[in-house]
Amino acid sequence: MATNLPETVTLPVLGMTCAACQHHVESALLATVGVQSAHVDLMANRATVVFDPLRADPSALVDAIREAGYDAVLASPNDPRPQGNAGPSASKQEFKAWFMIAAGVVAMIVAMPLDAHMGRFDHALMRQLPWLYAAPPDLLRWTLLIATAVLLVWAGRPVFANAASGLRHGTTNMNSMVSLGTGVAFLYSAFATVMPGNGKEVYFDAVLLILGFLLLGKTLEARAKRRALAALDSLSRMRPSIARRIVDGIETVVPLEEIGVGDQIKVLPGERFPVDAQIVEGRTSVDESMLTGEAAAVVRERGDKVFAGSLNYDGAVVCSAQSLGEETVLAQITRMVEQAQSSRAPMEQLADRASSIFVPTVIALSVITFVIWVLATRSLEMALASSVAVLVIACPCAMGLAIPAALTVAVGRGAQLGVLFKGGESIERLSNVDVVVLDKTGTLTEGRPALATIQTLVGYQESELLRLAAATEEQSSHPLAHAIVDAARARSLTWHPAQDVQIVPGRGVTARVDDFKCMIGNDAFFQELFAKMPNNFTPVKPGMTRLFLALDDQPAGCFDVRDLLRPDAAESVAILRKAGLRVIMLTGDSVAAAAPIASQAGIEEMEAGVDPAAKLAHIKALQEEGLRVAMVGDGINDAGALAQADVGLAMGSGTDLTQEAGDVVLLRAQPTSILVARALAQRTLLIMRENLAWAVGYNVVGIPLAAGLLYPAFHVQLSPWIAAAAMALSSVSVLMNSLRLRRWQPIPLQSAQAR
Repeated sequence: MATNLPETVTLPVLGMTCAACQHHVESALLATVGVQSAHVDLMANRATVVFDPLRADPSALVDAIREAGYDAVLASPNDPRPQGNAGPSASKQEFKAWFMIAAGVVAMIVAMPLDAHMGRFDHALMRQLPWLYAAPPDLLRWTLLIATAVLLVWAGRPVFANAASGLRHGTTNMNSMVSLGTGVAFLYSAFATVMPGNGKEVYFDAVLLILGFLLLGKTLEARAKRRALAALDSLSRMRPSIARRIVDGIETVVPLEEIGVGDQIKVLPGERFPVDAQIVEGRTSVDESMLTGEAAAVVRERGDKVFAGSLNYDGAVVCSAQSLGEETVLAQITRMVEQAQSSRAPMEQLADRASSIFVPTVIALSVITFVIWVLATRSLEMALASSVAVLVIACPCAMGLAIPAALTVAVGRGAQLGVLFKGGESIERLSNVDVVVLDKTGTLTEGRPALATIQTLVGYQESELLRLAAATEEQSSHPLAHAIVDAARARSLTWHPAQDVQIVPGRGVTARVDDFKCMIGNDAFFQELFAKMPNNFTPVKPGMTRLFLALDDQPAGCFDVRDLLRPDAAESVAILRKAGLRVIMLTGDSVAAAAPIASQAGIEEMEAGVDPAAKLAHIKALQEEGLRVAMVGDGINDAGALAQADVGLAMGSGTDLTQEAGDVVLLRAQPTSILVARALAQRTLLIMRENLAWAVGYNVVGIPLAAGLLYPAFHVQLSPWIAAAAMALSSVSVLMNSLRLRRWQPIPLQSAQAR
């Protein structure tokens, strides 16, 4: 019976301004029939929705967003990752912002003669502009009324339209508060103009300055968001749009879409590789920093693989295309970074709960402020100024951006350093681990073991055993298998492809080669298969890993393989232990092979001869002790342990990115990458906490000040336009604090140890 699989769609959402908007859109999508999950990204202005295609379709999702008072469009085929940035250009909005602020300053000066209480500034202004104070007050009021009304329509129309749309759909957001505040101030000022008398003040300057600072804040916020998303944009721009295809010796430049698997492509020095490919002609140096975070160029020659987006330095090469479009490593990295930036960190739940009730609460506080001041002072002007200040100083944007902003920048920075976080949860968990469990082969060691010796039993020759072992291991991705195959190829041995290949994770491989039933694996595997092992093999030397070979259910020989400790392993382990972390090595190798590696790396806790199931059980046992565990492995044999751990770090490579076991993929397969990932996670968590503390603290302090908390004791009242300036800068400050992560650099090993 066929099953219906859910589909995922990403929609740009237009009109969102704060965390309240994010909450409304998300709620509308989740209430749509057929929607299984929905996540709205305020940073990138988009919604990612998982839905049942039999019960919902993308057009229904767009309708749901529009019914919530916002807008959305379906992505075009040529733009599969829309950002939802539609709207007025940044330069136009910035011009409006500064124009409104300038107009507000002028309006403030023009309104000076209308104030019955003259101060030092008034006397100075009277000496400079005597004609202004000689003008009839009614003329000044009507001039301000007409000018403010025109500017209100010109610059404030989107704000009022958004608030009105929300009101029609029963929702509130930041635009609702600003519209209410400026609207009340304008209407009262218009009333004071039409019906002057009794010292009624006008607030036209406040109306213009509030809108000006709002627009300026949005402009600065949009600019900061673009900088936060810059890492993703740079990844997207790395792949060229054209390629030099060679057909029958003739070179032609064609659009990238016309390249097919197997096509020959020429890449000149200074150009980027358009697809994942294998070099068939030439030799060059390649910058793969986009993949590994390592800036040093690497040599690539015939037979080597190159990746889309990497930069060809100094040699013209001809390549055979292997992976295209969305299947390239660059596309996979871009997709993972995008998904991680759109993810939600656990700390964000606090901000979500607060944002859902924030705007209605602030509006209620504004009304309460107005009533208290009217009853306490009988001054309508003071009550109005305080209630408007409460409305415009409150900033839900800061709370909504506090966590996503830091997460977005951190994920992008991690990708530049060769660390791919799969989400905000992995960042939070990694920063708080107690134990680091390390695999041996490919994690602590080079992962490129070499065959050292071959021992045969009577009746077999070395070359024959090596040929059969290579045929059996050829389809395995384990580093030890590569050592066998590489040694056979170095001796120019050839073989027929193996049949019926069965890989036993953490144990070995069985297959049929020619007329032989072949089994090759570690000591534990053969102890299970044979009650009595041959005793005429020489003892395995320390640091060697022994693989046994059986033909037709009879032991035939063994292979000793040596793998070297990575140069940075010991220092990395020392830094982890100095940080108070417990470091454990779990490996399927024998004690003889594992003990020297553990000793060289400075690891005191080690368990050898463990299969994948035993590794998983060991992780569970540590967790049952109340410890938070990070597991570091190759992501294939260690998949179970990686998935069980609180955070799994998969030592990856370009071909391993599709694995799902790890929460973090370390593209630079070195122990130092563990340090980089943990340090970046800790720094990100600190920035998240700073952002959240600022966003919450700003509103907790700002709203009472705007309400007039200091007036009874100090006669200090916060002007509405000053409140608006504070509101505009609050969310920008959160973004700017998050952008500090763009400049974050890992501490070199020696410096880290010194600390």
